[in-house]
Amino acid sequence: MSTLKKNKRIKRAKKLALYGDTTPDFGRSLCQRGKAKYLGGNGRKTTGISLRKFKLNLQSIKVVEDGKVVRRSVSVKQIRSGLITKPVVRAPFTIDKNA
Repeated sequence: MSTLKKNKRIKRAKKLALYGDTTPDFGRSLCQRGKAKYLGGNGRKTTGISLRKFKLNLQSIKVVEDGKVVRRSVSVKQIRSGLITKPVVRAPFTIDKNA
């Protein structure tokens, strides 16, 4: 196995550990007709089943990763929960007081 493939796998594993899996989940959508029995009908009949995707709410934002600022697609769930560290934004043409 080449080191290029190994390095790609290591980078992918690191990204998965930080941001989780961003691929969509699959499910099914049902089309039905009829009235439910408890409402006085004869029962619901399924007329069609189609595949659908449950997609994450991904946002492209700047993230601090290993001391560098990079752009990543991150789910809003992670941003809200505080798992992502955003870079510190300061006003333009100002000098940082801590430096």
